[in-house]
Amino acid sequence: MTISSLATAGGTLVLALATFSSTRSANRAARVAEESLLAGIRPLLVPSRLEDAALKVGFADGHWAYVQGSSGTAEVTNDAIYLTMSLRNVGTGVAVMHGWRLEPDASPADLRRPELSSFRRLTRDLYLGPGDIGFWQGAIREPTEPDFLAARKEIEARERIVISLLYGDLHGGQRMISLFSLLPRAADDGWLATIGRHWNVDRPDPR
Repeated sequence: MTISSLATAGGTLVLALATFSSTRSANRAARVAEESLLAGIRPLLVPSRLEDAALKVGFADGHWAYVQGSSGTAEVTNDAIYLTMSLRNVGTGVAVMHGWRLEPDASPADLRRPELSSFRRLTRDLYLGPGDIGFWQGAIREPTEPDFLAARKEIEARERIVISLLYGDLHGGQRMISLFSLLPRAADDGWLATIGRHWNVDRPDPR
C-alpha cells in the first residue's frame, strides 16, 4: 500500500514538473511573440533629411507655414506663436502624436523625462507612417501665459528652442517622448531641427 502511494505521488510530481516546464516554455514563447509583434508596430521620430521635400502646414486660424527638410519654423505674432518641424518616422509602425511641451531655458543634456500631465494636447490628430516624412505643428495662443513669453523671447533672440513630443503606436501603446531642438541657422532666418533624446513611457528605457 505504501509503495503504491509513493509511486502515485512520484508520478504526480513528475507530471507537475512537466506541466510547469511546459507552461514556462509556453509563457516564454508568448512573450517573445508579443515582443516581436510590438517591435513590428513601434514608431520612432527623428528630424527629416535635408533633401526631403518641403511641406505646407496649415493652422486652424488660417495661418500657413512652409517647412523644409531637416528644418522647422518658429513665428511670433501679437496673438500667437506658430511652431513646426519636419519629421521622419524611422520606426516600423505608424506614429500617432499625442502632445507636446515647450522646454524654455533648458539644456537638452540636463533634462529628465517630463510628466505626461504637462503636455499640451494637439488640436488635430497627426499621423506619420513608417519610413515616411511628415510634420509636427504647435501653437500658443494666449499672449500672457509663460510659454508664450518664453517662446517669443527665444524666437526674437534667435536662441535654441527645445520641444518635447509625446507619441505612440496606432493602438495607443508604446508611447515615447522625444526631445527635439530648433537651432537658428546662421545662413538665413530658418531653423534646423535636431534630436537630443528618446524616453520610453510604457516600457523600460534601453539605458
